[in-house]
Order: sequence, then structure tokens, then C-alpha cells
Amino acid sequence: MIEAEAKKSLFFNTSMGSEINYKDTFSITTPLYYVNDVPHIGSAYTTIAADVVSRFQRLQGKAVLMITGTDEHGQKIQRTAEARGKSPQDHCDEVVASFKSLWQRLNIAYDRFSRTTAERHHAIVQEFFQRVWDNGDIYEGHQQGWYCVSCEEFKEERDLLPEKRCPIHVNKTVEWRDEQNYFFRLSKYQSQLQALYAERPDFIQPESRRNEVLSFVDRGLQDFSISRINLDWGFPVPTAPEQTLYVWFDALLGYVTALLDPDEAPSLDAAIARWWPIHIHLIGKDILRFHAVYWPAMLMSAGLPVPGRVFGHGFLTKDGQKMGKSLGNTLDPVDLVDRHGADAIRYYFLKEIEFGRDGDFNETRFINVLNADLANDLGNLLNRTLKMASRYCQGQVPNINPAEISPENDLKSKGEILAHTVKTAYENLAFNQACEAILGLVRTSNKFLDEKAPWTLYKQGQQAETEAVLYAVLESVRLAAYLLSPIVPGLANAIYSQLGLAVDFNHKDIGTVCPYAEHSRWGYLPTQHPLGEAQPIFQRIELPE
Repeated sequence: MIEAEAKKSLFFNTSMGSEINYKDTFSITTPLYYVNDVPHIGSAYTTIAADVVSRFQRLQGKAVLMITGTDEHGQKIQRTAEARGKSPQDHCDEVVASFKSLWQRLNIAYDRFSRTTAERHHAIVQEFFQRVWDNGDIYEGHQQGWYCVSCEEFKEERDLLPEKRCPIHVNKTVEWRDEQNYFFRLSKYQSQLQALYAERPDFIQPESRRNEVLSFVDRGLQDFSISRINLDWGFPVPTAPEQTLYVWFDALLGYVTALLDPDEAPSLDAAIARWWPIHIHLIGKDILRFHAVYWPAMLMSAGLPVPGRVFGHGFLTKDGQKMGKSLGNTLDPVDLVDRHGADAIRYYFLKEIEFGRDGDFNETRFINVLNADLANDLGNLLNRTLKMASRYCQGQVPNINPAEISPENDLKSKGEILAHTVKTAYENLAFNQACEAILGLVRTSNKFLDEKAPWTLYKQGQQAETEAVLYAVLESVRLAAYLLSPIVPGLANAIYSQLGLAVDFNHKDIGTVCPYAEHSRWGYLPTQHPLGEAQPIFQRIELPE
């Protein structure tokens, strides 16, 4: 279980020496995506995961703040805009619109969209810089080395690929830089960071990412440059306006700016009053170092609590190959969701890929999984059981008291422990395990229905036995839909509707409308309640010829 629950919703913050109550609120961020181009499938993957976590926390009645947004400054943006014949701001505005459009298509229920070009963000950056400056952690120095514009980061020569290529952007060569910049005293915080990692072993997850960071920090931390020269697109350094703040120093603070209410005057104290520290930063593993090393050190310098967790997930491939325009094998998330719908995309990527590891998209596998799990196992189960309930029970939920169903009943025994299993999986971001546990109940329900053969029981005049079987199956489908609702809210809505239950799983106060303690309990389905008409909840997808 995550440390928040293990400590009764309290984290101990080593940098501040205080306990922060996490019981009633929950905050989560995606990265602030770099707007050099329209969103790709990797961006969608992180955002879907954050949305699923947010929805599950809302189910439990917590006040949730999900933050996403865009990182819009830096040399790469400036060069991209120039190449397009656009101003940097116009370029950013266009790309931001594409992110918001995709999030809407994917049914992402974010609460705040943070843009680093916002004026209120500038105010937060200035105040934060001043705190770090007053703490003596910024100084002027000389920077010389190899710089990747795509990463917006200096690279150590030992990490470069042949021909001075970036280890992340393997088709890009790095540039030599020799500049007089401002630096942040990262080295000063090495021991404090090591203490943080030791005292809160789940601060960086999964374990493989934690080990990467520990290895990096143990090699010895070096101060890093937080300003650039000859760059117009960015915030000027408060103490030296001829220089521009380094994009990462600026961008990370976008998480803080997003905490402000829309009409609130921008200040650090106002921003951190309710939602800080963030419970979870969800990121791709390529930006782990910035979030797990630079960011907590910066916060320590400014006297602010560090976040609860940093979780770095893996990369996505297509048909076993890295995706890229040069290879012609990119996966367009807009096209994918337009062809198959949001629930299909959300389900496949979270069910088929262990979150934290690298994962692959294969169209044949994608279609087979969706047809097997959603169309066949879940959809057909509901459809045929509803039709039998219509014939045998006058279109109502069978008149059975679930408390009187034997504890030995396969569906009841599995259903009564399912919520705990799934809750643990969601909290550990083990989405694939949550899906497998839920589908386990669905598959057992199919087997149960075939073995008990309620159509035969009905013909034999065994009405009570018939109704007991149908109730157990309908209730198991309902429970599966409820627990799957963070991943496939549209599908969950359709199932609840056909069960005659008026619930909208997109409601921001779903935990109040549909309390977790009641709906996650096997046996909730009210008896003699009118059922809806049986309709396919997920259309089978045909394999392309």
C-alpha cells in the first residue's frame, strides 16, 4: 500500500520537519507538456493514468485537484516557432488548443490547465526566485559543455552517444555552449536529498526509477545553470534582465501556479494554502531527474514541503519498435480515439501495460483484447443476463435478499473481497492488476451462468433458484462496472443505465452521488428495481483485412 495509507494519510516531510494531513484532499499532476509539437500518444498515456487516479480518489469522496498543462518557454519553442513563421506565443496558443481538444476526446476530467506563459505564473516564478536568492542558493558562474536543445539540458560527455548525439533524442546532436550564467547550488542539498530518499523510500517510484536516481545522486551532485543568454522567449532573470530563466526552473513552478484559484491574487502563500504538497507527480522516465532531484532541492531552498511521490512510467513502442516520424510509425492519438472511442484507448493502455514499465502498441493485440474483455466477457454477459431477467423476472432486478445468498456462492465470495483488492491496486498505480481482478469476477460470472443454467431452472419451475442466479450475475456486472469506472467511465455509465441506475461517472462529486462504501459492496443492487433495455455496451471491432 502507498505510504499515505500506511501512515493513516500522513506524510512526514523530512525537509520541513512537519506532518501534512492528506486525508480529505488529493492532488496529482501530469507533466506540463512541452509545446514544440502537437500531443503524442505518450502524452495521452500519462494524462489518462492521472485521470484514472483522480477519478478513483473522487469515488472515495475526496476533494481532488488534477493538474495538467503546458511548458511554453525555451529555445526549442523559439526555434520551432521561427521555422513555422509564427510568433512564439501564436505557436504556443495553437499547440495548447490541440492538447485541450485531445483531452476532451479522451474524457480527461482535469481541474486546472497550467500555462507557463501566463502572467500570474510570472509572479510566482519571481517570488520563488527571490526566496532562493535570499537563501544564498543562486550565484553567477561560468557554464561550458554540451547542450541538447530538445532536452533543454546540458549533458555530461560520458552520457553522449557516438557523434555527440543525445542519449534521449538519438537523432539530435548536442551543441557546445560557453556562457556566463546564474547557477543553483544543487550540490548543497545532496545530503538532504539522500536523507529524503532514505526516510521516504516510496518518494520515487517504481523501484527501478528510484535506483536510477540514487545512483545519479551518489555520484555527486553538481550545481546547475538556471539562466540562458541570447534567448528572448522566457521570463527575464529578476536580478539580471539581460538573461532568461532556464526553462526547467520556470516550468516546474507551473505546478504551484496551478494551485491558485482563478480569481486569486498570485502569491506563493496563497498557492500552497490548500493543495500543496502535491500527492503524486506522474511523469515519463525521461524527465525523472528534474522532478526527483532538481525539484525537491529547489523546494527545500525556498522553504516549501516536497511532494508526496514522483512516479516515472516507461516509454511506449509500436509493434516492438520505438516510434518516430523518421521511421514513419507514429501513433496518432487523435486518429485512434476518433476511430475507437475514449474507453477503448483508456482500457487498452492501462490494462495491457504494467504502469512503470515500457509497453507496446500492436493493433491486432489492441483489437483482440477489447473484443475479448469488453465486447465478449463483459458486454455479452450483461446482454444475455438482462434478456433473461426480462423474460423470467418481468424486467426487474430479481427479488432476492443478497444477505441470504450463501457465502459459498462463487460470485458473492469473490465480489466481497474485490473492492479491497482493486483499491490497493489503484493506490499502487497497478492499473493492469485492477483490470485483471475485475475481469476475473466477470469471467467467473460467465462460467457461473453457464453452469447454473437459469434457463433450465426456469423451465423446471425453480423460480427462486433462477432469480438467485440472475441476481448474482447482475450484481457482479454492476460491481465490475463501478470499479472499472475510473478507467472506462463511458462504459460504466452504459452498464449502470441498463441496470436502471441513474449515475453519471463523469460527475466531479461522484463520491457523494455514488458513495464508495455502498457501491463497492457486493449486494448493493436494489431488488425489484426496474431494469433497462439490453443493448450492446461495446461494439466488436473488426480486424483490418
